[in-house]
Amino acid sequence: MSIDVLEGTTAAPPRDNGELVFSEPWQARAFGLAADLVDGGHFTWDEFREHLSEAIAVAETTAASGDAPEAWDYYRCWLIALEHAVADHGLLATESLANRAERYAARPSGHDH
Repeated sequence: MSIDVLEGTTAAPPRDNGELVFSEPWQARAFGLAADLVDGGHFTWDEFREHLSEAIAVAETTAASGDAPEAWDYYRCWLIALEHAVADHGLLATESLANRAERYAARPSGHDH
């Protein structure tokens, strides 16, 4: 199944002239990782879409209530959905995922290999 299952939903990725739009390298990597995990049979786009729709709904509700520190961002929601899908399918323990994210975030600016 392709990413097209997300089209026409709140879970559809941002596009410009039909092309996916990524404003930062991590967004493309998160997108690619989700696609690779789906292609590898670890979870389906439908399962991922449920996580993404939930993350978007939470972000929109939080933003609307004024409790969000910043405006909601589609790919931050994508990343949250990816983390939940990975944890739900036992691909990586939640604690291990948090530790890896913390180590990655602590790397020097410009170190995005």
